[in-house]
Amino acid sequence: MTISGNLLIGGKGTRGSNGEFSAVEASTGKPLEGSFGGATKADVEAATKLAWQAFDIYRETSLEDRAAFLEAIAQEIEALGDELVVRAMAETGLPRGRLEGERGRTAGQLRLFAKEVLDGRFQELRFDPANPERKPAPKPDLRLRNIAVGPVAVFGASNFPLAFSVAGGDTASALAAGCPVVVKAHSAHPGTSELVGQAVQRAVEKCGLPAGVFAMLFDTGFEVGQALVADPRIRAVGFTGSRRGGTALMKIASERKQPIPVYAEMSSINPVILFPGALKNRAEQIATGFVNSLVLGAGQFCTNPGLLIAVEGEDLDTFIAKAGQLLPDMPAQTMLTGSISKAYCEGVARLEKHPEVTLVAKGKTGGEFDGVASLFQASASAFQAHHELQDEVFGAAGLVVKCRDVAELESVLDGLEGQLTIALHVDESDMEDAARLRLKLEMLAGRLLVDGFGTGVEVSPAMVHGGPYPATSDGRTTSVGTLAIYRFLRPVSYQDFPTAMLPQPLRQA
Repeated sequence: MTISGNLLIGGKGTRGSNGEFSAVEASTGKPLEGSFGGATKADVEAATKLAWQAFDIYRETSLEDRAAFLEAIAQEIEALGDELVVRAMAETGLPRGRLEGERGRTAGQLRLFAKEVLDGRFQELRFDPANPERKPAPKPDLRLRNIAVGPVAVFGASNFPLAFSVAGGDTASALAAGCPVVVKAHSAHPGTSELVGQAVQRAVEKCGLPAGVFAMLFDTGFEVGQALVADPRIRAVGFTGSRRGGTALMKIASERKQPIPVYAEMSSINPVILFPGALKNRAEQIATGFVNSLVLGAGQFCTNPGLLIAVEGEDLDTFIAKAGQLLPDMPAQTMLTGSISKAYCEGVARLEKHPEVTLVAKGKTGGEFDGVASLFQASASAFQAHHELQDEVFGAAGLVVKCRDVAELESVLDGLEGQLTIALHVDESDMEDAARLRLKLEMLAGRLLVDGFGTGVEVSPAMVHGGPYPATSDGRTTSVGTLAIYRFLRPVSYQDFPTAMLPQPLRQA
């Protein structure tokens, strides 16, 4: 498969003329083969115009045809074979095993949504028959279904070049809902993005769908993303990235003549609460699990456990000592991009210099683009007094907050921002306190888990990968699992429609 560096619009490859850039090898910072042309505002206009033209046709395709399209995308991605994995390894620095697993997850997500489409329950068909004899006024015939909102702009994520990128969860759920998709590819892995984009294009053609159902654009700055969100034909946005980037897109979307939702996943430090009984009985075991979770993927997961909260004492000291013993043996790992590595190092340096923070241990040093795992500790009073200690350090950095008692632990929780996950480590003796805290924790995070860590997001109908702001822009939604389809749907009610005028799914009752 040839990487051309072209934009993918209207079923064709088109060279972008708004500057150009090269992909970079993550481990060395050296340019990789090929260059990529940035899109112009005219390219954005062309892609969104075609998406709008395709919308009415695509949203009314049969459930069987739409499911077959999602299956075809999965097959085309798998058919790319080792070329896709090798290119992604070079552009991201991620190991083969991780990327092969992510490719499987990407195909699995598409097939999961194909099943969801075939099931049809997402349409939420409702039938409320007329009653002309009702007094004092006749009752009308009412029928309801969910329809697709319109073309969706999807922003590829840096840390998941496959599962949260061109054909990732946002794209899969939007296409499942019946929405054409225009992807703004991430500049950190453009070759990977083009390969996957070409696979989606082939699936569009094989399934006989309008070419405007899918497009992919490259950007040499921020203009393309901003223009996409501002375009009146775009009716929703899926974004995974920084809080700064997400809130900027939210501002553009809110200032449109017709404001639209931006479903942004942005910032989370994923607290881990270590209850006294659990620490007393298995402090070293929990510490081992924590360190393994902290360093997984160089800590570049949105669910990475960046904060631990516990009551001070000998058992917590045992936990910290064990983590401090393990961390120096952890090798440095290549981070996704030079800018991510630089931001991580700056975040760690800020913690090291903070007068209320103490370094517990660091991992092995590495190369210029590597992240070194780091663990710190601070008192609960210092954590509460210095709000900057809540800031996410994207990478393998963790902070232990030591509380005087359970009451202070609860006070720390009261001051936290919204999170994607909160993990609780409990023993039988902790159950009463943990159960009492559940109501508080439900208001803080989209996923609560016991005796584990947030890393590792199961793609399933019961998964919530979301949470109150700033974890996401809308805590009522998820970007993983079948519930994600509802972000791109809206209800329409049909009153007293003749059968011949009704949408096909509403005719049978």
